Amino acid sequence: MTRTSRAARTALWSKHDQEWRNPAQVVSQWRDAAAVDPRLLRYTTRGAWWDTLAASGVTLLISREYEHLVVAMRADRDGPALSYMPLPHPSGIAYDRARATVYVASTRNPNQIYDLMAVNAVLPGRDRPCASLPKRALVPVRSRFYPGCLYMHDLAMIGGTLYVTAVGQNTVASVVDGGRFEPAWWPRCIDTSAGPIVDRNFIQLNSIAAGHDLNGSFFSASAAAIGRRRPGHRNFPVDRRGVIFSGRTREPIATGLTRPHSARLAGGRLWVNNSGYGEVGIVDGGRFVPVRRLPGWTRGLCVYRQIAYVGTSGVIPAFRHHAPGLRLEDSVCGIHAVDIRSGRSLGSLIWPYGNQVFTIEWVPPEFTTGFPFTTPSSAERPQTLGLFYAFQTTNGVKA
Repeated sequence: MTRTSRAARTALWSKHDQEWRNPAQVVSQWRDAAAVDPRLLRYTTRGAWWDTLAASGVTLLISREYEHLVVAMRADRDGPALSYMPLPHPSGIAYDRARATVYVASTRNPNQIYDLMAVNAVLPGRDRPCASLPKRALVPVRSRFYPGCLYMHDLAMIGGTLYVTAVGQNTVASVVDGGRFEPAWWPRCIDTSAGPIVDRNFIQLNSIAAGHDLNGSFFSASAAAIGRRRPGHRNFPVDRRGVIFSGRTREPIATGLTRPHSARLAGGRLWVNNSGYGEVGIVDGGRFVPVRRLPGWTRGLCVYRQIAYVGTSGVIPAFRHHAPGLRLEDSVCGIHAVDIRSGRSLGSLIWPYGNQVFTIEWVPPEFTTGFPFTTPSSAERPQTLGLFYAFQTTNGVKA
């Protein structure tokens, strides 16, 4: 071997030796995860945002799909805290209380579902810089791959089973171990004598209001029937074409919405975002009744006691006609706390450099305080490196 080739091989080895050292890259299986732009984490608040969140006493989990981030926030005796983890194009989030697991859908090709659990201990060792470890941080313990044509969006736990909206197939599918999925529900409008139409997205069936079973659940879609134009087309008609389907009848029980999203059952009421008009409200008597109008494309919704936490996003310019009730220049990326009794806005957190919020889910603070990273540089700090070097979850064996 010549001196030149030996030097080149040594330089190449040295380069490879330094790669994939950042835990953010490894947990997300994504090389560029180490290069999160810090501007994406900057925020401003309006009103009594942190006081409202502190009074709720929950940890919020938020997916910001186009920034490839899942974010957690809470406010307790230690003050406000915001943490994150990079994941490729995250969309739906579901909390499985029985299994102490959070599921996150990743809607790239192929689709993935990440299983996250909270760290509850670390393995013993003298060489581990484990002082000041993030408390009960969520870490991935498994990732399952699925065909990209499913175009997964929302996730929901129903009767102990994980379900996903397979938007690309106009169905709701159950997710089982081994990377398998099984179509479990679909609206009557896709039925034919040859079986349901599942070869492409026709109606944008995108969210699940989870009941005790599929019959007691509800599902939002941008159209009530198959038409010549599809959701990916720029001329797909949306204004007041959206519907809510009944799980029991498989027929619409509410019409007149515009790109509805984030349907949720809470307190005996069916809540939903009327995204194209920046509204959040309830379905009553077959029609949508707005409770609050917010500054942006409403997507992401969870209700905890008397507070609705609602996400807003910017409007993607290419699809501005999907938001006939919004002004692009007034739309912001953020989370808003709304009093469900009065409709009053209690406070907001805004990401000035953010773009899209997809899902908001609340979890008990005793389950987790959030994600391992607080700033891009925190991925390489001793306590974070120590966390990933020796973590144990509730599935781990106690030392």
